[in-house]
Amino acid sequence: MTSKEPAKGERVFLRPPKSKDWPEYSQLIRKSKRLFQGVVSPFKNQHEFAAYVDRCRQDDYLGLFICSNEDHAILGTINLSQIVRGNFLNACIGYSIGAPFAGKGYMTEALQLVLRLAFEELDLHRIEANIQPHNEASIALVKRAGFSEEGFSPRYLKVCGRWRDHERWAILAEDWRTLRKIKNAKSR
Repeated sequence: MTSKEPAKGERVFLRPPKSKDWPEYSQLIRKSKRLFQGVVSPFKNQHEFAAYVDRCRQDDYLGLFICSNEDHAILGTINLSQIVRGNFLNACIGYSIGAPFAGKGYMTEALQLVLRLAFEELDLHRIEANIQPHNEASIALVKRAGFSEEGFSPRYLKVCGRWRDHERWAILAEDWRTLRKIKNAKSR
C-alpha cells in the first residue's frame, strides 16, 4: 500500500495480509463455504495463502484485508490486480466478504476506501469489476458505488474450476470524484 497508515473508515480499515493471518482467515473461509460456492475460489491451504501474501508485495497488485475497527477481526478481502501504469492507469478489483459479515455494509465501506486509494494515492484513471451475472449482491454493490456496466464477457474467468461468464463494470476517477462531491454536499 502506498500510504503509511491503513485506510480507515467508520467501521472498517484495510491492511495488507500477513503470513500469521492464515489461522483466522482459514476459519473465515470455512464459515463462508456456502456463500463463496461458485463465486469465489478460496485458498485451499496455507501454501496458497502464503503465495497470496507474496503476491501482495508486487507493484502490480494491492491485496488488502478488510478488518473491523472494533476488534480488528478479518471480515474479508479487497484487491486491485493487474495495475497498469503509463497511458492506461487501470486496475481490476476483486473482493469477498465472509458469510458472518455479508449484507451489513462492511463491503460498501471497504469499496469506497479502496477506490480512494486507487484514485487519490495510486492516481489510477479506471477501476474494472468483472462479476458473474447471477451475483446480484455484487452487482448492487458496484452500482451503489457508481460503476457503469460496460459489457459482457463469455467464459471470462475460471472460478472454482469452471470458466464463467462475467459482466464488466467500471468506474472512472472523474466520475468517482463527482459522486463524492454530490454525497458530501447532501450530508451537510
